[in-house]
Amino acid sequence: MTQLPDAAARELYRAILHQGGRARLGEIRPEDEPAVKQLSDLGLLVLRIADGSYSAVNPRAVGERIGSELREESARLLARAALVPDLLDDLAQAYDTAPRRTESAGGIQRVSGKGEIRHLLSQIAKDYPHESMAAQPGGPRPPHHTADTLVWSRSYIEAGGVERTIFEPSVCGDPHTVELARESTRMGSPIRILEGPFTRTLIFDRAIALVSAAADNSVAAVVEDPALVGYLVGVFEQQWQRAQIVDWEALAAGPTTPAVHEQVGRLLGQGLTQRAIATRLGLSERTVAAHIARLRELYDAETLFQLGWRMRGARTTGESGR
Repeated sequence: MTQLPDAAARELYRAILHQGGRARLGEIRPEDEPAVKQLSDLGLLVLRIADGSYSAVNPRAVGERIGSELREESARLLARAALVPDLLDDLAQAYDTAPRRTESAGGIQRVSGKGEIRHLLSQIAKDYPHESMAAQPGGPRPPHHTADTLVWSRSYIEAGGVERTIFEPSVCGDPHTVELARESTRMGSPIRILEGPFTRTLIFDRAIALVSAAADNSVAAVVEDPALVGYLVGVFEQQWQRAQIVDWEALAAGPTTPAVHEQVGRLLGQGLTQRAIATRLGLSERTVAAHIARLRELYDAETLFQLGWRMRGARTTGESGR
């Protein structure tokens, strides 16, 4: 692709214009030779052999020529791009029809081996990239998996996917898992905790699901039947509604942060403005805004009115339960 002149070439071109639009060969300094070559290649300078000098050319004419060349090159590239799907069609068909090393068992496919399951998951995530639901029992996540999990989540979300995950309550006592949950939540991948037993389940785009079929998660059932997947989606949605929202930021920060959250929430519920709350607690308005943002996330509230309503409901439930 044609490269436009750099700063040094532009400066030299202006200097030549200042000298009347011509520069003799003997006047070209060695350090200016790369700039002269750039300008010559572009056609902004033309060598006059008769008098041994370079003459400046009107940039408008050069710009029209370069623009025409770029348009022609773009048309060629677009034509090539249009051919790519056809050129790869045989490979795409081979991918679609390739076996995924599964075994049929009563209408449900089974895949064995953790390595095979991970490979299958990577394929499914690419084929169904829009929504992921994950129920992940088993306690704290292994620390050495944290980085890979975050990389996977980040790439999934940046590609436009939506992710939701359920953990067991025991993870709240594990610093590594709390940090994982905090970073995931920051990226827009919420994680909740659910009391009671539940099955390891991964659902993608509400179209395909993997369900653990062994205690050590070495065997997975692959479910693609729409009715069964719909049932699993319904189970997950019920679990998600029952699951507890956790302030992972506060949990990772330590025991003092929740107290500040409670104070901000209480004053907000009393009708105080953000500025008044900041003055009352001796905090900056920016800090108060951050606490309010976390509270809205914690209570899944889209507006301040909804936040106040849900916080009052939570306090009432808590008082009646004591």
